[in-house]
Amino acid sequence: MRGVKIQSATVQRERGIVVKEEEIIQRLKRVYAEISLDAIRSNMENMKKNIAASTNMIAVIKTDGYGHGAVPIARELETLDYVYGFAVATAEEACMLRDAGISRPVLTLGYTFPYSYEKMIQKDIRMAVFRYDTLVELSNASRRLAKGGIQKKAKVHIKVDTGMSRIGVRPDGEGLCFVEKAFETDGIEVEGIFTHFARADETDKTAAENQIAVFEQFLAKIKERTGREIPLKHCSNSAGILELPRANMDLVRAGITLYGLWPSSQVRKDIVRLTPALSLYSTIVYVKEIEAGTGVSYGSTFVAEEKMRIATIPIGYGDGYPRGLSGKGFVLVHGQRAPILGRVCMDQFMIDVTHIPEVREGDKVTLIGCDGKDQITMEELGEISGRFNYEFACDIGKRVPRVYRKDGEILCTEE
Repeated sequence: MRGVKIQSATVQRERGIVVKEEEIIQRLKRVYAEISLDAIRSNMENMKKNIAASTNMIAVIKTDGYGHGAVPIARELETLDYVYGFAVATAEEACMLRDAGISRPVLTLGYTFPYSYEKMIQKDIRMAVFRYDTLVELSNASRRLAKGGIQKKAKVHIKVDTGMSRIGVRPDGEGLCFVEKAFETDGIEVEGIFTHFARADETDKTAAENQIAVFEQFLAKIKERTGREIPLKHCSNSAGILELPRANMDLVRAGITLYGLWPSSQVRKDIVRLTPALSLYSTIVYVKEIEAGTGVSYGSTFVAEEKMRIATIPIGYGDGYPRGLSGKGFVLVHGQRAPILGRVCMDQFMIDVTHIPEVREGDKVTLIGCDGKDQITMEELGEISGRFNYEFACDIGKRVPRVYRKDGEILCTEE
C-alpha cells in the first residue's frame, strides 16, 4: 500500500524544512502519475450544478479512486457540504478510509463477507444488502457487539436489480418481502435503497428511463405495503448525472466523471465541463541510432526500413502501461508525438524520435496529459489498446508513485 510521504511546500516551509519541487520530481523520474486535486474538485462542483439543488452526491472512490488515490481525494472532497459521503467496493477499501480519518458516510456497493461485519458496524460503514443470510449475519454481529458494550446497528442500503442482472433483489413480491424483512430485523437500520443503470451511457436513453420507472414503481409499492419511507434513494451514476435529470433523487453517485473522464463516447460532452485529473510522466533514459534492417523489442515486430534515432522509456506493462499499445501508441516529447516501436516490455518500451532532433537522455516524456499544444487522453489510448478509460485508470500499477497537486504546488506524494 502506498503511503503519503510529503506534505505541502507551505507546511514544509512553516516547519523550517526546505523541499524543492525539483527534488521531489527528481526522485520520481522513472515514472509518476500527477493528480490535480483542483480538477477533482472542479469536476465535482460542475456536476453539482447540473443536478437538483436538493440532491446530494456520493463520490465513488473504489479501486483506490479508479487508480487516482482514494484517501487524498476523500480528504479533498470531505469539506464540500453537498457530499453525502463515499462509495467503495469492499470492506477493506471502506476501513482504509476510516483508518485515514475520513468521517463522512462510506457505502460498500458490492457484497461484503461476514468476517467483516463487526468491524464495519463499529466503524459506521454502510453496506449494500440483497441476501437474507446477510440480514441474519448482520443482526448476529450487532448482537455480539452489544454483549461487549457496543450498541450499534448495521446501517444498510438495499440493492435493487432493475436491469443490470448483477446483484440486487428483484423489484417484485419477493423483493418486497426482503425489504419488509430488513425493516423487521433486529440490529439493522435501513438507511437507503438504490439501483444501478446498465445502459445510461448510450445515446438512446430508453433502457435507462425504463429502469428509473421500475425503481420508482418499486419504491411506491414499498411505501404502500409497509407505510414506511426509506430515507435515501439513489440510482444515478456518472452518465445519469450528465443526461438524466429524472434520476436526481436524494443522492447521485459520481464515478468516472469525478476524474474528468467520460462514461462513453456516446454521452454529450457539452453539458458538464470535465477536466482530466491524471497525467502520467516518465523520462528518456537512452537514445541511440539504429540502421536499416534492425529489429526493435521482442519478436522484432518492428524492423527499421532506414536509419533511425530511437529512445528508451523505463516503464512497461508491469506498471500498468498497456502492452496493447505495442506498435500503435505514442507519447509526447518536446510537444511532439513520438510513436511506440515494437512491443511494450514489462518495464521498458522504445519510441521513434528521429523527427525530434533535440531529444536528449533525461528529457521528460508525457504518456498521458498535455505537452505544448497537444494532449494524450485515456480515452484515446484506451481505444488504441483495446481497453477503455475506466480500465486504463484502474490498472496504473502500485509501483507508480502518485503526486498530488493543489493550488499550483505539490500537496503530497504517495509512493
